[in-house]
Amino acid sequence: MADLISFDIDGTLEVGEPRGSVTIEFVRTAQRNGNIIGICSDRPLSHQRRMWECLNVDVDFTALKDRLDEVKARFDADSYTHVGDTMWTNTSRIKRASSSSAWIPTNIALGARAS
Repeated sequence: MADLISFDIDGTLEVGEPRGSVTIEFVRTAQRNGNIIGICSDRPLSHQRRMWECLNVDVDFTALKDRLDEVKARFDADSYTHVGDTMWTNTSRIKRASSSSAWIPTNIALGARAS
């Protein structure tokens, strides 16, 4: 089974406004390593899809950020992580204290599995 990683855009991805610290190459690497990758943002779905098309990244899903629970219901995964101003792992949702830097479990994104 795979891990699901959802990214916010603004303040998280390098293409966001404001720019975030997560590079598009990092997203591609996470996807190449078998993770389920997508975006959950406050931006309209049409904008999210166009953004990924322009970046030549074929994401597994796009969703509004307040629909994280629906994303979880759609995909069977080992773990669920949202990277952005709202941190979400598995069934917990925790508002981040600061949105100035993004956190992601790099061992998952880069292919290692926790034991």
